[in-house]
Amino acid sequence: MCGIAGIVDLAGNRSIANGIIQRMTQAIIHRGPDEEGYFQGRGVVLGSRRLSIVGLADGQQPVANEDRTVSVVFNGEFFDHLEKRAELEARGHRFVTHCDTEIIPHLWEENQESMFERLRGQFALALWDERRRRLVLGRDRFGICPLYWTRQGDWLLFASEIKALLASGMVPARPDLRGIDHIFTFSALPGPITCFEGVQLLPAGHYLQIAPGDDRGATCTVSQSAYWEMDFPDQGNENREEDARVLVDRFEQIMLQAVEKRLRADVPVGAYLSGGVDSSMIAALACHLKGPAINTYTIRVDAPELDELSAANLVARHIGTKPPIIQEFGADETLSTFPKLIQVAEAPVIDTSCAALLQLAQRVHGCGQKVVLTGEGADEWLVGYPWYKGAKVLGFLDLLPGLPLSDYARRTYLRLCRVPQYPRDFRRGVEDSVGGPNAWIDAYGLLGLSKLRFYAPPMREVLEKFNPWHDLQMPLERAKRWHPLNRGIWIAGRVTLAGHLLQAKGDRVAMNSSVEVRYPFLDEEVFDFLAGLHPRWKLRGFRDKHLLRLLAERWLPPSVYRRRKVIFRAPLDSFHIEPEPAFVAQLLSEESLRRTGYFDVSAVHHWRRAFRRMPVGSLPRLSVEMGLTAVVATQLWHHLFMGGELAELPTWTSNMPLPIDPTS
Repeated sequence: MCGIAGIVDLAGNRSIANGIIQRMTQAIIHRGPDEEGYFQGRGVVLGSRRLSIVGLADGQQPVANEDRTVSVVFNGEFFDHLEKRAELEARGHRFVTHCDTEIIPHLWEENQESMFERLRGQFALALWDERRRRLVLGRDRFGICPLYWTRQGDWLLFASEIKALLASGMVPARPDLRGIDHIFTFSALPGPITCFEGVQLLPAGHYLQIAPGDDRGATCTVSQSAYWEMDFPDQGNENREEDARVLVDRFEQIMLQAVEKRLRADVPVGAYLSGGVDSSMIAALACHLKGPAINTYTIRVDAPELDELSAANLVARHIGTKPPIIQEFGADETLSTFPKLIQVAEAPVIDTSCAALLQLAQRVHGCGQKVVLTGEGADEWLVGYPWYKGAKVLGFLDLLPGLPLSDYARRTYLRLCRVPQYPRDFRRGVEDSVGGPNAWIDAYGLLGLSKLRFYAPPMREVLEKFNPWHDLQMPLERAKRWHPLNRGIWIAGRVTLAGHLLQAKGDRVAMNSSVEVRYPFLDEEVFDFLAGLHPRWKLRGFRDKHLLRLLAERWLPPSVYRRRKVIFRAPLDSFHIEPEPAFVAQLLSEESLRRTGYFDVSAVHHWRRAFRRMPVGSLPRLSVEMGLTAVVATQLWHHLFMGGELAELPTWTSNMPLPIDPTS
């Protein structure tokens, strides 16, 4: 893994000051503390910070083809690079390193843009083709490795993290209210919109081509294309295999291959182990393939109902590996770590368990490891979230045509709980944006109610003008032909996975400690196999992840493969304990709330008192707690990145003077 950054002159061939790209890469040195490298061309500069995992001795970047007309910086891993290398060598290409990065310039020579269809792994890359005078940026299919870009006048800048863009001095830090609204809609930033005005996240499965202008009159072009999109069979055309053994055998074979590929490295590979069926299966397969000496890591939360240590210990004993290495985490750690988490994530974060994973990655780094496996993706591809079951129950109420009883039940419940509601046509508009009813509308709706409680007029204007669900750009004509459950899987992959689990809860918290996370459930063959299955192999009655649990019967103890889904989270009430944390009080003071202008002052102060009288564990109280956490996180994000002055906490800074002219 690495951090990459670069600048291209869209107007011509102006030289770019070396100091700017060095400031950009310095801002993301945590992503690659081992080495740095730069490419300087006419009107373009590329930079890399390397975390050496494959080809330790000779994998320095940038990497080029034989005549050095194609140069590449790359973040990620290609798990089949040895096979690709052999194919390319058979076609006459010469390799000079042992690093997976080097397949990129040669694949580009052979395939140009169709190269992306042949890449397998997790990646974000930047390629400069000197002959064609073209810069190409690209990301992997599921969005594991981030890549941001922005156009500032005649300059285009890109980087693995927004910090690097800000460190250039060419990108002003201004809030994008639509990005903040996405946080309050999805508890995630699925992209391309971010919380920074003018900064975009390149969507997963896409590449960007930038052809600069020149002094002969050619104008610059910037175009974005998709090389891969999530897709499912038409409803009724799914794999209807009846023999469970046949499917489990095939699934086991594919999963073993996926884990084996992700164990390939020139450094030791560990694994996260929560005791849930997803991470436990990955750890079990890894120990089977590599032996029992693999280090596993787990978190002990000081709330008994959230602690998973006993389950993790049980799994470790069952698969014959060492007891997991433990990271303690409680309310105090939530508070002390949260400002760092927001700085790392570069966006408001509502899921406080991300702070626990931030500390867990620090523990991995402290143990001298650079790579871990984890189980994200199983819940998304195999409908492991509890709201699918709730949607199934509500669906029974709509069996009589013309009687929307499920909507009546929702609205009655909210009215009885004295919870604010959107107009009836609002839900219809959301459903139209995603091809029909979807379990995730109710799941995200719990947080979305906070908009009605807390938004100040500028945010309410965004609420009235824009539909964040439309920003997801679901392929509606295709989606209407999918089984409704697969439309839910699309939302899970597009939003929760790509916009949260792989970013604030994945790449960002791990790479802050120079730790690469690998995801066997996000293997391309794993997805293709599971996407093609009939939904009953994913949700059988009310048993989620049905096929995975059948596979787990071969590898894990019964208490694990039968265990219901436990959403890993940390307590949300950490910000509202007595005595009140000083920085929270400062962020939510009348002065600070008026300074940012995002939230209604009286509403925030009212609900900070009122929620304590609501039943603990109730959905209305959870909705308010999530909303208040989102308000705190947004105020803290503004303080850190938009100039401070809200609380007695440090703000993010590049610690470097800002340039006036990028060419000087």
